[in-house]
Amino acid sequence: MQDSLLIFIGAAFLLAGFVKGVIGLGLPTVSMGLLAVSMPPGQAIAIVIVPAIVTNIWQTFGGPYLRDILRRLWPLMLGTAAGIWLNAGLLTGPYAPYGTVILGGLLIVYAVMGLSKLQFKIARRDEKWIGGIVGVITGVVSAATGVQVIPSMPFMQAIGMEKDELVQALGVFFTVATVALAFNITASGLLTAATALPGAIAMTASFTGMFIGQAVRTRMHPEEFRRWFLIAMIFLGLYLAISALIKLHG
Repeated sequence: MQDSLLIFIGAAFLLAGFVKGVIGLGLPTVSMGLLAVSMPPGQAIAIVIVPAIVTNIWQTFGGPYLRDILRRLWPLMLGTAAGIWLNAGLLTGPYAPYGTVILGGLLIVYAVMGLSKLQFKIARRDEKWIGGIVGVITGVVSAATGVQVIPSMPFMQAIGMEKDELVQALGVFFTVATVALAFNITASGLLTAATALPGAIAMTASFTGMFIGQAVRTRMHPEEFRRWFLIAMIFLGLYLAISALIKLHG
């Protein structure tokens, strides 16, 4: 792999880890968005998957809410895993070229929803059946793009978790989703020895970025950072979607 591409991978994961350190999420979203500029989504997710799993496991055990999270979110996680497994091949099949277009669109939707601060509420009695449906949809989206924030993130915000519980819940959910996705990409031949070096660089850069982000978080207002991050995601999503469409129909 070219040295310039390895440097680009390191920079992308340093930034993605920094974002995760500041606001508690965004490593797969940012890294997939940036890597998709220079490679197909299938190749990008093969590099993203191991750092995503490890950093999410780290986040999973960073609080006291694990039992309650599993009790409330098991339908969401089961539905997501099922959606991913049932749609294995979307990253490598005949529709794979459209993955970058979908990814760009999802980044825009995710950012616009975050900037608008739409507030949804789901009653406790409806959490499980709605969670299962949201999970299946999230799984299909993840199988095609490698990103799991839509519509799972709005759902977890809508069920009324406290801030610290939500951060831990994101770690638990993303761990389950990325492990399920890892089975898909391994079976499809995307996760190979060739991804070991870029994966190691990504892992090191991710943790470095996370530690820097956590240090910066104590000195800056996370909401201000989050706003500019979401604006940047809109422009990145537009670039990815438009450039991919030009390549498909050019």
